Amino acid sequence: MIRTILIDDEPDSTELLAMHLARYCPQVNIIGRYTSPAEGLEAIRQLSPELVLLDIQMPAMNGFDLIAHLPEINFSLIFITAYNEFALKAFRFNALDYLMKPVDVTELISAVRKAENKAFPYPGQLNSLQKHLRGEPINRLAVPHQQGVVFLELADILYAESSSNYTKLVVTGGRHFIISKTLGDVQKVLEDHSFLRVHRQYIVNLNRVKQFFRDEGNYLILDDGSNIPVGRNQKDRLVERFGWL
Repeated sequence: MIRTILIDDEPDSTELLAMHLARYCPQVNIIGRYTSPAEGLEAIRQLSPELVLLDIQMPAMNGFDLIAHLPEINFSLIFITAYNEFALKAFRFNALDYLMKPVDVTELISAVRKAENKAFPYPGQLNSLQKHLRGEPINRLAVPHQQGVVFLELADILYAESSSNYTKLVVTGGRHFIISKTLGDVQKVLEDHSFLRVHRQYIVNLNRVKQFFRDEGNYLILDDGSNIPVGRNQKDRLVERFGWL
């Protein structure tokens, strides 16, 4: 059983979440439900939960303030949020689990299953998330890894390649990382940051494009020598982004 604490200043939301967990996530043992962030913080200190579902937007002390009072995060964390699509990109960008209000049962089940693997968030993920939400420039991408999370500099990512329901991120130095996200998921995160999907199988870092060739099909040469095909329907998007061709 996963020892779990729920913290949300809206009693109805907490009640509904508890009902969903009882019905669809029998592996969860709710050891505390709190509408006061201060009481929730004290409960975390005293009860040592394995999982915390935490609302972000709360009065007096929001979810980030609460986390900042803890010396370390030794539990899985799922944010509950009513944020807009811009903010959701920030969660995806930093590889943090979140649930939108009203909570979707399928997404809740998936998030709890991830929490069973004891994937604790790193301080760097939370710091980067807050910067992203404040609109500050973001230059690193959090990538889940077997040993935890790897932070990749955006400038070092050459391209992303689809591999069924996975994506391979190819970076400088001959390195690559396989992540359990579709290329469509990656596209939602990267296309606001100088990346462009140029083919059904590829997203490229536009700052790494060295040449474009139209003989025998459209393709790009990146500055490491990689050859990336350009889909027939994506050529116009390249023109729009670069202002050339």
